[in-house]
Amino acid sequence: GDLARKKIYPTIWWLFRDGLLPDATRVVGFARSPLTVELIREQTLPYLKVTPEDGPRLAAFLALQSFVRGQYGDEASFRALDTHLRGLPGGGRAHRLFYLALPPSVYTPVTQHLRALCMGEGWNRVIVEKPFGRDLGSSEELSAHLSALFREEQIYRMDHYLGKETPAPHRDVMQNHLLQLLCLVAMEKPASTDPDDVRDEKVKVLKCISPVELQDVVLGQYVGNPEGPPEAQKGYLDDPTVPPGSTTPTFATAVLRVANERWDGVPFVLRCGKALNERKAEVRLQFREVPGDIFARQCKRNELVVRVQPREAVYAKLNTKKPGMFLRPEESELDLTYGSRYKDVKLPDAYERLLLDVICGNQMHFVR
Repeated sequence: GDLARKKIYPTIWWLFRDGLLPDATRVVGFARSPLTVELIREQTLPYLKVTPEDGPRLAAFLALQSFVRGQYGDEASFRALDTHLRGLPGGGRAHRLFYLALPPSVYTPVTQHLRALCMGEGWNRVIVEKPFGRDLGSSEELSAHLSALFREEQIYRMDHYLGKETPAPHRDVMQNHLLQLLCLVAMEKPASTDPDDVRDEKVKVLKCISPVELQDVVLGQYVGNPEGPPEAQKGYLDDPTVPPGSTTPTFATAVLRVANERWDGVPFVLRCGKALNERKAEVRLQFREVPGDIFARQCKRNELVVRVQPREAVYAKLNTKKPGMFLRPEESELDLTYGSRYKDVKLPDAYERLLLDVICGNQMHFVR
C-alpha cells in the first residue's frame, strides 16, 4: 500500500544506506497481492531519493529483500512465512520485527497468527500503525487484544507527526499527534531519560485532562473560494469522492485544560485542518502579559514557537526597541532554524528515528 511504498521501504533503505541497520538484516514483505521483489523495487524507487552514487549500495539493499504471498486469515500462509524466515541468516534465533502496515480491520487475525506461528527465539517486536481504532471503544478493544498476545515491551504504537491532510482531523491528527505534543509541552521533568520514566510523565498529564466540553469545540468544513488560486476554488463537497451533503469536518479546534498546579487556568488550544492557508505543524507557547503595562498596549505577548514542520525550528518572539531616536517597541525573533544552524548535518526523517528506536528497543517516543 501507500504507507509501505512511500514511507516504510524508503525508511529501511535510508537506514541501510547510512549503515544504521544491524548486520545480516533481511527485509521480507508479506501481502495478499501477487508482488515480486522487482515489482516492489519499481513501486518504491520514486520515493527512495537515490543518487547516482548510490547504485552499488542500492543493489546490495535489494538483494536483502524477499516476498511471501499469503492471506491474512490463513494459518498455512503464516506457517509458510515462518518457514521462509527460518531459512534466512540466523534462522529461528534471529530477531524479528513485524511492521503491521495494515487496515485495523485485519489486525486481529494477523496478530493472532503471528503470535501463534511466527515467533522466533530472539526478540519479537510488533509495530502497530495508527489509527488505533475508530473510537474509544474500538481502541480499548484493540489494546486489550494486543496485550493478551504480547508483552507491553514488545508493542510499538507508531504515532508520528507527518502533517498528513485528512478529511477527519479531529479523529486523526488531534487525538493522536496533537495530544502527544500537548503531553511533551505539559509534562514535568521525568526522573531520568529512561523511556518508562518519560512515558509515566506523559500519562500523568493525560490523567489531568478533563473531557472536552461542547462549548470548547469548533468544527468546520472548507468551501471553495471562486476568487482564489485554482487549487483553492473547489470546496470539500466538490470532490467527486465525497458523498453529496457530507458533514464530515475538515477543521477542528478544541480547548483542553490540564488540571494540575502548574497549568491551572492555562488553556491548551488544539487546532488542525485540511486545505488551510498554510501547511505547517507547530507549538506556540504564549506568555502572559506583564502586569503594569507602561507601553500603552504597543507590545504583543512574547511567544516561544516550536515548528515541527516544515523546516524544523525553535524561535522566540519578543519585543525590542525599534532602532531610532524614539522609544518604539516592535516584535522581533530569536531564531534557531535547524537547517540553517546545522547546514552540514543530515536531519533524519521521523520514520527513521522511530524505526531505529524499535530496533534498539527504545520505547520513549511511542504511545503506551
